[in-house]
This record gives sequence, C-alpha cells and structure tokens, in this order.
Amino acid sequence: METIVGVRFKQAGKIYDFKCNGFNLNTGDPVIVETDGGLAFGFVARPPAPALDQHAEKICQKVRRPANDDDLMKIGKNRETENRAYTFCRQCVHELELPMNLFCTECAFDNSKLTFFFTADGRVDFRKLVKMLVKEFRTKIEMRQVGIRNQAKMCGGIGRCGRELCCKTFMIKFDPVSIKMAKKQGLSLNPTKISGVCGRLMCCLTFEHHVYPQSKTNRETPENENRETTREESLS
Repeated sequence: METIVGVRFKQAGKIYDFKCNGFNLNTGDPVIVETDGGLAFGFVARPPAPALDQHAEKICQKVRRPANDDDLMKIGKNRETENRAYTFCRQCVHELELPMNLFCTECAFDNSKLTFFFTADGRVDFRKLVKMLVKEFRTKIEMRQVGIRNQAKMCGGIGRCGRELCCKTFMIKFDPVSIKMAKKQGLSLNPTKISGVCGRLMCCLTFEHHVYPQSKTNRETPENENRETTREESLS
C-alpha cells in the first residue's frame, strides 16, 4: 500500500499530499518535493500514513528527498533575491506610476521564477514593468493580483485582540463573513469595531456564529418557558 505524507509550503497554508517515496519523515521535517512548477521546499505537516488505493492513484508527485544543509542555504539565497526583487520592483512601479500596491515577492526554489503579489482597485497594465523585471533578473516573471485578505494572510500582523492574525497562524481558507453575524452576536455594528486590519469584517465572527442561533432557540423552547413559570410560582 502506498504511503502518503502531507506537506505544507507556507504557514497556515493548504496541506498537499505527496508519495512518501520510502523516506522516514516526521512532522516538521523540511523536504524537497516535486510539483507541477518544479522542485519546491516545504515542511511535513502530516506524518506518513497508508493511503487508500483510489486516493494514491490520483497523487503523481513524490517527495524527492529530505532537505539538507545545501537546500537550506539555497533558501537563504532565495530570500535575498526576493528582497532585492521587491526593492527593484517598487522602484519600477513608482517610476511607471502604476496604480498597484506591491507587498510580497516569492522566488521559486530552483530560482526559475519570480512571483510578485500586489493589490489594486482594478486591472493594471504591467507589460512595461514585466519587461524591466525580465531584463534585470533574467528569469520568468509572474504578476499575481490578490485580494486584501490574502495580503493580510501573507504579510501577517496583530489583530484587535492583541494576538497574531488568525489567517496567518491557522486559517487555511477564508469563509464568507456577513454583517448579520455581528448582529446576531449582539456586537456593535460600528465598522471600525468589527473590521480587521485588512479593512474587511473580522474572520473570527464566523468561529462561534453557529452557537448563537442554537442558544436563542434553546431559550425560546416551551420547556424553558415552563421552567421560568414554575420558578415564579415557587417564589410567590
């Protein structure tokens, strides 16, 4: 039976399954895995375990090897490349006067691609910017526009509660949040009090939302009403 291991590439990121390839791995071990975009660096988030035959057939990528000192040194050089690329791109954006907010740069493990993450109110014509980046770094360039919540997840920060942002620490995906959730929980509807650092409604409004309708239903049941009536009669 095939053994499957779960690998995570980012903190609070999605866990992807890879064939263990016979390696003895533990949670937290750094590994080099095969992906559609080439080799990638990640950490074991779920220890090896036997997989169902149907599930194993869908998994094509494997763990290439546990990460060694050379791989960790390469990751350090990639971080330096990311910082240099971020600084250069910011200068280019300012020079071209593009209406975009660049906030993160990622370098592929094999240095074959640089990905620039940004937010913007609308579509941005960054063709000139890409030409400048290709000329400077001589590698594949990808510009990726994301939402403001994704920016908060990638950059991190401290929330209103004084703790590190939930989306940065443990949330894998964003669930829909509505103003009705705050209303049902009896919270102030002042946007400044129920909004996170991203400017959107706080994700934690969804954590206990399902409890409030149930609690309200329990309070309105006939048993509770009879219990209150009996209590009043005993007091009288």
